[in-house]
Amino acid sequence: MSKLLSQMFSVICVFLNCADLSGKVFTFPQESNTIHAKLVPNKSVNLQSITVCLRFFTDLSRSQSIFSLATRSSDNAFILYKPQYDVYHMNVMDKVTDFWGLPDKLSEWISLCGTWESKTGLAQVWVNGKPSSRKLLLRGGELAAPHSIVLSQDQDNYGGGFDAKQSFVGHIKDVHMWDYVLSPHDIQHFTDGSTFGPGNVLNWRDMEYTTQGVVEVEDEQKI
Repeated sequence: MSKLLSQMFSVICVFLNCADLSGKVFTFPQESNTIHAKLVPNKSVNLQSITVCLRFFTDLSRSQSIFSLATRSSDNAFILYKPQYDVYHMNVMDKVTDFWGLPDKLSEWISLCGTWESKTGLAQVWVNGKPSSRKLLLRGGELAAPHSIVLSQDQDNYGGGFDAKQSFVGHIKDVHMWDYVLSPHDIQHFTDGSTFGPGNVLNWRDMEYTTQGVVEVEDEQKI
């Protein structure tokens, strides 16, 4: 059976990129309504809780979409978005709230985590290890599988409907996603780059993905 699974995985990887992306970054080099990366979750489950952590680097101060998860019934099922400089925006099942007063600098790496729990309805973002206030966003409900997960574009329909003026330009790396709310301790470990349990839905160290347009997968530049 293990041999058969290995063969099936090899066939899938003919159509998808499957890789350990440690030390790599996605580079989105220009404004576009087509350029994006699509991430394939390693399990298909209805989500009643979620944590997404990643790092991004950009010199744009305009609105831009960093992480977009759509379901068949909701284009805005879970979104991490910057409507403007110094504001972080989370959308869950078309409900939205903004978070202010968190770190934000142009042309520097920013560590961003977002959490939401259906049971309490509470949402929170963490930026460079600093937590926002916890805000009531949506109580009850779930993000029904299958999920379309896109970096650098805002989905206005499942897997598409992109707007160039909302596109992200810059670099994204270290994308992880869990089907539960990560503890503050583990979020701090992610932020610090120390040992943490990788995402059980998306794992940067074992990622299946496709790219569209001019997207480069590059070694991280370290100075």
